[in-house]
Amino acid sequence: MGEFRALFAAQSVTVVGDQFARVALSVLVFDRTGSPAWTALTYGLTFLPDLIGGPLLSGLADRYPRRTVMVVADVTRALLVGLMAVPGMPLAVVAGLLVVVQLAGSPATAARAAMLPQVLDEDSYPAGQAVLQTVTQAAQVIGFVGGGGLVALVGTGVALLADAVTFAVSAAVVWWWVKPRPASAADADVVRHGWWHDVVAGATLVWSDARLRTLVAFACLAGFYISGEALAAPYAAELGAGPAAVGLLFGAFAAGTAVGMLVVARLPESTRLRVLPPLAVCACVPLVVCLADPGLPIVVGLFALSGAGSAYHLIASTTFVLAVPDARRGQAFGLAVTALKVAQGAGVALAGVAAEQATTHGVVGAAGVLGVLAALWVGWMWRAAERAKAAPDAG
Repeated sequence: MGEFRALFAAQSVTVVGDQFARVALSVLVFDRTGSPAWTALTYGLTFLPDLIGGPLLSGLADRYPRRTVMVVADVTRALLVGLMAVPGMPLAVVAGLLVVVQLAGSPATAARAAMLPQVLDEDSYPAGQAVLQTVTQAAQVIGFVGGGGLVALVGTGVALLADAVTFAVSAAVVWWWVKPRPASAADADVVRHGWWHDVVAGATLVWSDARLRTLVAFACLAGFYISGEALAAPYAAELGAGPAAVGLLFGAFAAGTAVGMLVVARLPESTRLRVLPPLAVCACVPLVVCLADPGLPIVVGLFALSGAGSAYHLIASTTFVLAVPDARRGQAFGLAVTALKVAQGAGVALAGVAAEQATTHGVVGAAGVLGVLAALWVGWMWRAAERAKAAPDAG
């Protein structure tokens, strides 16, 4: 369990730092431009690079030792985020560095996710993943709420430097306490083929399986309810609040997710699979209430409820990872994360553009309505896939 604790500590500390950076960038861009669209688009840059990094770079987690992949990615991100913190750095340069930071994160995320079933046995993996994701959400709460206060006290540059330090700490923890292992694909057929073949094979594996396809569709629903986080800075301004409220809005969603995951983790596997569709709907329903333009305390509560519903990701991700062979796990996981991040990035961008023409609360509420409809459709797909899987077994 020492390796699990190392992975746990490394991820937690970087998550806290990342939320410092997200709050800092949101405040920085909104202060300089006064534009909800530019604020949301900058936030969206933390997701959109996965369109490239997910399918094209995640396979590195299968071809190379996963510990090495994580360490190199963390060191790279520490240096780049440190550059972003340089005073007076032009916004265009900050945005470019942010894209590269996110690209470097793709193979690291895939390596960590693919390594976890090796560190824990298959029976312990779902519980370990629940613990990891729950504490990650708690770290987001600390990072978002603390980030709002930190930016208000000392400015955006210090918050970005704090993020750079967390990547350096993560690299050291993984290097010293995670056991080196050979590349998972070293003895598999995949190494005899080219890089592009691996990308195509991973995509084919996911697309050809109805359950895997639908689990990816569940992940993509985040593109709807992410609108609240994307518009946190202009939403706080609309409500007459400041930077601390931005962190509070971010943190409310993460807190709800942490509580939801604690509940979901205690459910039997069969129950978890049954509640997957209704939980996805519940992630979007609270945002519909934003159409009524409630005050800040109610909005914080609605964001927390939406986060609780989003705990369905724990069910979807563990089911997905265990269904994929280890030699393809990094590539397949990267493709799934690509779909998730692209959906989030598109949702963030569209929400920002819409908020230029409409009220922020109206945009968030409308995204909730669309999300409910999409979640109902994906839930129908899931039940159809489960029936198709059960039919051959019964026969």
